[in-house]
Amino acid sequence: MVRYSAPMRSRQTFPPLGPSPWLVSDARNDTVLEHSLRRLPRGSGLIFRHAHLAPAQRARRFRALKALCRRHGHAIILAGTPREARRLGADGAYGPAHRLAPHGQTLRLITAHSLRELAAANRARADLILLSPAFPTRSHPGAPALGPLRFHLLAARAAAPVIALGGMNPRTARRLAPYGWAAIDGLSR
Repeated sequence: MVRYSAPMRSRQTFPPLGPSPWLVSDARNDTVLEHSLRRLPRGSGLIFRHAHLAPAQRARRFRALKALCRRHGHAIILAGTPREARRLGADGAYGPAHRLAPHGQTLRLITAHSLRELAAANRARADLILLSPAFPTRSHPGAPALGPLRFHLLAARAAAPVIALGGMNPRTARRLAPYGWAAIDGLSR
C-alpha cells in the first residue's frame, strides 16, 4: 500500500498503486513523446529523464510535457531530487534510493536492480519501486535481465508497489502480472 499523507492523497489523480503504464523519456524517444502521450490511456504516467538537455532546456521541455500530461490525465514524475520535482511542479521524483530519502510530501519512485537496491528502496520508504531490467533491453545491451521468475521473487520482497522496467511492452507486461510496467521503446510510437 502506498503511504500518503492526507494532503498528498487529496492531490493524487492516479490509482493507489500508481499509473500503468509509465512512459519513460530519454533522448531516443524525445521526438515522439507528444504523440505517445496522446495515445496512452488516461491515468498513465510519464517519467521525465532527459539528462541529455542543458538545465534550462530540460526545464522548458518538462513544462511543455507537463501541460500535455495534465490535459490527458497523466502523472508526470521528474528524474531528480524531491526539491527539483517540487520546484517544477512534478507529481514526484524518480531515481536511486540514496537521492530520494523521505522528503516532505513528494511522491518517490525509486529504482532497484538487485536485492541490495531493493532493500535500500524499502528502507527509504519508496512509494513505488521500478525494478529492472525485467527483460533484455536496448538501454543496457548485454546486461543480464531478471526474467519472470527472479523478477517475481524480488518483487515479493518489496515494501511498496512494483513497476517492471526493461524490455517491457504489452506482451511482456502480461508475463509479469499483476505488477505495473514502464517502458521507453515499448510505448514510444
